[in-house]
Parts: sequence; structure tokens; C-alpha cells
Amino acid sequence: MSDNIPRPIRSYVLRQGRITPGQQQAIETLGARFCLPFQKSLLDFNTVFDRPGLGHSPTVLEIGSGMGETTAHIATAHPEQNFIAIEVHSPGVGSLLQKAAQLTNLRIIQHDAVEVVEHMIAASSLAGIHVFFSDPWPKKRHHKRRLLQAPFIHVLALRLSLGGTLHIATDWAEYAEEVLATLSAEPLLKNTAARFTPRPATRPQTKFETRGLRLGHEVFDLVFVRV
Repeated sequence: MSDNIPRPIRSYVLRQGRITPGQQQAIETLGARFCLPFQKSLLDFNTVFDRPGLGHSPTVLEIGSGMGETTAHIATAHPEQNFIAIEVHSPGVGSLLQKAAQLTNLRIIQHDAVEVVEHMIAASSLAGIHVFFSDPWPKKRHHKRRLLQAPFIHVLALRLSLGGTLHIATDWAEYAEEVLATLSAEPLLKNTAARFTPRPATRPQTKFETRGLRLGHEVFDLVFVRV
């Protein structure tokens, strides 16, 4: 299945970030167990998550798992759900793997999220999608790099099952307003609040959030449901 998303400009820039020996070791020792290669064919979640006795578990996709603190916390708190984390930066993948050694309900894909969603995630297959603190690209000339634009929002909505939720968090007010308008204009989604929602208890406070609060930024959560 392909939606032919017109995205010639990526929403991230790969930098040569320093990877620690522990992160590198985690990739070498745990990568084969937890990491899924990018492929241009749909994933079968029942095959990917071989967890006997649980049957078909709801699957949640996280786009941009960062250093993995939030991902590991949520996956640990919800063993009845499957979690797929997408992250392009190797230090983040290694960091999440360090936290994931005892988890059976987590897989990681190190690849561009737009291509992963387009090629690997079936329509109506996800119970939830998390996008926490994606790069707001605050300079106006860089707004074209923002991930959460209308074409991609529509594709994300198509991947949610009826009643599935799209949960977005950001600490940039202008970006929050833009995303709110974009989500509100998507006919497949309905806001669960009048505008923004208080931070759901299911989302732990992240390091990025803590830093933003320390800088005086307000944090905005948006939770929309697939209709």
C-alpha cells in the first residue's frame, strides 16, 4: 500500500551525534532482537510480536522516540499493548535498547517515519499514534520541514482504527496552534477537547518537556480520535 506522500524535504537532519560505548553495545547485542529493517511491504503485527497467549494485542506507533525514556516507560506500564518506535538517530536507538532488554512488547525501526508509515503500516491497524516533541523548526524558512503537515496527518489518520487516538505534544505555542488547525481540518479526526487537553496521565513528563518548562515554555497536548 502506498499513499505517494509528496515529501521531498525531510523533517530531520542526520548529525554525527556521539554514541556511547554502552549504546553501541546495546545495538550490537540487542539490535537483532528488537530492531526491524525498513521494508516496502506491510508488517504483520502478529508475526512481529510473537507473544503466545495474548492473541491480537493493540499496537501503538511512536514517531520520534528520542532517547527512549518515554517509550520504555509507556511500554512497561502497558504490557498488554504492542509498541513500535521509530527513531532515526543511532544514539537514541541505542539508548532505548538499553532500557528495553526485558520488554517483549517493543520493536524499533531506524528509518524515516514518513516512509515507514507509507510502506509498512496497514490502514486501520493502529490503536494509537504518539508524536511527542517533534522538531518545531521554529525559523520561518524551515517551516517546510515540519513533520505534522496536512498530507502526513491524513495518512496517519488512515492508519488508525476507528476509535484509535493520535496524541501529539509540543512546547512551541505557534507550532501547537498550527498543528491544532491542521488536525481540526482533517475529517477523519475529532478533537477530544475544545482545543488542547491537560497532559494525560499515560504520558510521563519527558526530559524535553522538563527543559521546555524550565525555559518558560507552555506544553500543549492534543488528543484526536479516529472517527
